[in-house]
Amino acid sequence: MPSLTPDLTLLGLLAVQPQHGYQLLGHFRDDGDLASVWSLSTSQLYAVLRRLETTDAVRTQSVPSAVAPERTVFFLTESGHKRLLTWLHEPAPAASIRSVRVEFLSRLHIMRLLNLPTTLLIARQRTACLERQRELVEQRDASVPGVPFLALELQIAQLDAILNWIDRCELVPRS
Repeated sequence: MPSLTPDLTLLGLLAVQPQHGYQLLGHFRDDGDLASVWSLSTSQLYAVLRRLETTDAVRTQSVPSAVAPERTVFFLTESGHKRLLTWLHEPAPAASIRSVRVEFLSRLHIMRLLNLPTTLLIARQRTACLERQRELVEQRDASVPGVPFLALELQIAQLDAILNWIDRCELVPRS
């Protein structure tokens, strides 16, 4: 499984509107909409933006300001837009706890910001979690008592909680 990075989440924020770095960072600050999902420092943000620029996912433009120094505004490119759509419509999302907490919530947030329907996203995440839970139950049923059995029990219980939570995702109003 690839490591989770905020790259695609940033592409989603830029799909909503072009923004400069400080605006983007605001989404990840304590009172920001993604602060409970990602912990992102200023240097991390700019490192990701540089990476996105070198892969032609974003482009920059200097914009003069009457009240502040010139700002660099980041824009989503066609290539970045394609990457974003591929990510948003991932047919087989990961079912790990971390992937659900970070990747799924990021996708859900971006889709809501873009006013895209989220029913299929939620259904796919539910399916991935159910499949993973079935695999774990089979492993547990074939295991002997002990710590490995308890570890499987814990993972199954976590997926139970996630599945209950996923069912409520459609019910929470868009902000």
